[in-house]
Amino acid sequence: MASEFSRRSFLQGAIGGGAACALFPKFRAFGAGVTLTDEDIEPEEREAIAGLAEEFRKKYDVPGLSIAIARNGRMQYQQAFGQTEHDGAEPLDISNLFRIASISKPITAVAVFKLIEQERLRLDSPVFGKGALLGTEYGSRPYKADLKAITVDHLLAHTAGGWGKRDDPMFSNVSMSQRELISWVLDNQPLEHPVGSTYDYSNFGYCLLGRVIEKAAAQSYARFVQENVLAPSGIRDMQIARNSRNERFLKEVVYFGQNGEDPYSLNVTRMDSHGGWIATPSDLVRFTLQIAGDGGGPALLKPETVAAMTAQLTVAPGRARGWNISGKGHWWHGGDLAGSSATLVRHAGGLCWAALVNTRTNSTDVRLDNFMWKLIEKVKAWSFAIG
Repeated sequence: MASEFSRRSFLQGAIGGGAACALFPKFRAFGAGVTLTDEDIEPEEREAIAGLAEEFRKKYDVPGLSIAIARNGRMQYQQAFGQTEHDGAEPLDISNLFRIASISKPITAVAVFKLIEQERLRLDSPVFGKGALLGTEYGSRPYKADLKAITVDHLLAHTAGGWGKRDDPMFSNVSMSQRELISWVLDNQPLEHPVGSTYDYSNFGYCLLGRVIEKAAAQSYARFVQENVLAPSGIRDMQIARNSRNERFLKEVVYFGQNGEDPYSLNVTRMDSHGGWIATPSDLVRFTLQIAGDGGGPALLKPETVAAMTAQLTVAPGRARGWNISGKGHWWHGGDLAGSSATLVRHAGGLCWAALVNTRTNSTDVRLDNFMWKLIEKVKAWSFAIG
């Protein structure tokens, strides 16, 4: 039965600290590393979750797995399993930070819509060309008409016409700075499709959105997000990742590469607005709940703005701006980099969950997503909520 709730079925159905206590009242501690509300979870349900988690870790050689689950705006469960590094002795706890990879994109999308509400951006604002948001400051060649046709909305919706997964520029020229890479791409990688015609998932497009945010906000991308998105959600520890193992932040895990991958060969810092954040699962749940005010306190965005962000794209059923969506009202996103995988789901039945691991095998984000649907089914109240 659990397989019915895999990501694939989910999408098929679609297309047809102190700050934490302020946001999630009535918290109480339950054992080491677990936080519950008054609505307790049965001991046998906790045991079933632990058994499933250990099975997942063993099957995919996962050093550490961290989970957070909220229901009806309140955190009900947080737990960490395993260690902070492969073959390490330090036990993982719920305060450990992980790279979240592409779950950075929903964060960037919310930041863009925040600027739109502040009337400092428009969805139809052009990005390149004289008088546009980024002007002509990148690249050394005259911009063609298709480049000048790209708007903020095209970047948000992955419909800019190119720079997609087939030839992803964000994983090339690793030694280049952000500015150098953007200029190189504009000079050397022309668009493949008419602007607005085709959905083509683009890390580079969201890198550009980070620069758009900086231009509109007149401050760094990270600073704007921390002040306008994360702090209002009660989140204080999220940072843009550093690249080397020795530069890790306090409480950040060690990433374990499989199949010859080296997690520390990536320029993750350069990925800031498309894949650069580190967080705990509870940070991601708090952020997601706060978008529409489900976690208590002022919502990050107005209802009409949330509706615009999560509206289905005409050219790509099941996709929205910064999110994957379903016709039933669910939002979700996955994340996948060498050494890390992540999943985040906001279910219309009142559940919101996130899970992070510090390794990657083939399609670990999909496997992690499937695992979480199976885990949800282990608790009667949660299983009832997802229907």
